Amino acid sequence: MVAVSRGKREPYSPHGAWQRVTTVAADREAEDADGTFGRRIVELEGDVVIDLICFQEDSARHIAEALHGRVRHFLHCGTIWTHGPSARVPTTEDRRKQPINEYGRQKAAIESYLLERAHRDGFPATIIHPGHIVGPGWVPVNPAGNVNPAVFQTLADGEELALPNFGLETLQHVHADDVARLFMDAIAAPSASVGESFHSVATGALTLRGYADAVAGWFGREARLTYLPWERWRATVSEEDARITYDHILYSPHCSMEKAERLLGHRPRYTALEAVAEAVDWLVKAGTIAT
Repeated sequence: MVAVSRGKREPYSPHGAWQRVTTVAADREAEDADGTFGRRIVELEGDVVIDLICFQEDSARHIAEALHGRVRHFLHCGTIWTHGPSARVPTTEDRRKQPINEYGRQKAAIESYLLERAHRDGFPATIIHPGHIVGPGWVPVNPAGNVNPAVFQTLADGEELALPNFGLETLQHVHADDVARLFMDAIAAPSASVGESFHSVATGALTLRGYADAVAGWFGREARLTYLPWERWRATVSEEDARITYDHILYSPHCSMEKAERLLGHRPRYTALEAVAEAVDWLVKAGTIAT
């Protein structure tokens, strides 16, 4: 097994399996620019390629053209942000609304290109669309819809937490282990997964207020919540926190996992709260959240 990355950080979780992994350092952005990244991947002679770091359609075209006819299976990591705001939930993989930010639009363009190549040219592509990935080592998207760990501290301390609107917008986390399992399930069933896209989320979504209630309960507290109209709420947090929250609550994702179960027999092992709880426990042990 070979892992290609910039080589600038350690794995989130140490594991003996890393001893059997060959690591290759590469700057994909620079190598895409000079047209060498696809050739580098071809020269590694992989049977299966999992692309976790592709964010531009041109980059997807480059690697797909290089690998065509040279790989048994190519899997791309997308995002549920390829959907626009849902008209009906749970949202299925058959996208109807257009994405509303550039990240989602680029990922949707990549998905369209890869699926077209799969159906037209037989390129063996599968797309996996994760939700808010979480687990030990990650700061979860919090009950206010951003990634500021101070929100967890507020709930742990039993202090009042303001949420935007009525706290009824939704988030949909997924444990990193469940994302990895879905990639492996897709690899194990190429006849069912090639040419298809699959969500990777915990079954069911969380409202902001329900999520806050659960987190407070982990610390033996009762959530003290207040609600503010968006314009008033955004003035109480940093510009960056407000921007991230706005993206999350505008989408309010609630995606279906029915297709992955039907075609691949895949069921998430973690509920959204179980996945977040592992991450919060890690943050407590790391001293990020004081108890």
